[in-house]
Amino acid sequence: MNPTTDIQPIFDICAEDMAAVNGLIRDSLDSEVVLIRQISEYIIGSGGKRLRPILVCLSARACGYRGWDHIPLAAIVEFIHTATLLHDDVVDESEMRRGQESAHSVWGNAASVLVGDFLYSRSFQMMVEVDSMRVMEVLSNATNMIAEGEVEQLLNMHDPEVTEERYFKVVQKKTAKLFEAACQLGAVIAGRKDLEADMAAYGVALGTAFQVADDVLDYLGDGEKLGKNVGDDLAEGKPTLPLILCRRDLERQELRMVDEAIRDGTLENLDAIMKLIETSGALRRARQRARLFASTAKDAIEGFDDSQWVEALRTLADYSYQREF
Repeated sequence: MNPTTDIQPIFDICAEDMAAVNGLIRDSLDSEVVLIRQISEYIIGSGGKRLRPILVCLSARACGYRGWDHIPLAAIVEFIHTATLLHDDVVDESEMRRGQESAHSVWGNAASVLVGDFLYSRSFQMMVEVDSMRVMEVLSNATNMIAEGEVEQLLNMHDPEVTEERYFKVVQKKTAKLFEAACQLGAVIAGRKDLEADMAAYGVALGTAFQVADDVLDYLGDGEKLGKNVGDDLAEGKPTLPLILCRRDLERQELRMVDEAIRDGTLENLDAIMKLIETSGALRRARQRARLFASTAKDAIEGFDDSQWVEALRTLADYSYQREF
């Protein structure tokens, strides 16, 4: 595998934009309800790469935009993402998020769900202030599809018979759709309707590459670097691409062990299952899929005029499958 691509230059060129985004996020979290402020600050302030708002900034600049109206869009996208994290952790019963206790572990399920709802509703208030029907259309469609993806993932839980088709359907709705919206919004705010489809295609492919790589790292990565427990997907009964690919090559007894782990959501045989995934070549094949999606992302912006912003988008695609956390 190639050395991990350095994305620090991307953070550097986006620093001014992201300082404005972070400032707006803080201002928009203001609420008379103390618990809302506490939980929102807890999860938004807990780290993360802020990839989705960065994508809004990069795509807008790559499409030639030089104003500042993309800043609210970047903050809105981050609020939508954060709301999905709060809801996801409740559904998945995840104990860790970005290296610290998940919000529902600290404050309970009810508070996490309701604060997630607050962030969704705040994001829609901010959309109205942007006063663009096209922006409303892109983001409302995205949030609706993300919700569909969350429900479909729930239906896939504890089902060892999940196919690649079902897996990727969830990935494209639950993860890639917000990447798509973030990138498309850059073209929208730049007034480049002719570039919307290309930016959207880039976002879908990039988001898919990131998710497949995430699912590989769940079995291969360093838990401390990942900010979550290795094997969480198996513990949640979540059949992701490495498991799906691995199951094809197993003997009957091995298959029974893997299927029971998925159905029961148990880590009792985690070491044995991780060894099976490794020896079957499933991790290598899954990472190759991620690399193909990254290549598709770069192809989507092949016709863009060269700039530091377009180069940053290409770099981010390379990083998506090479990263270690």
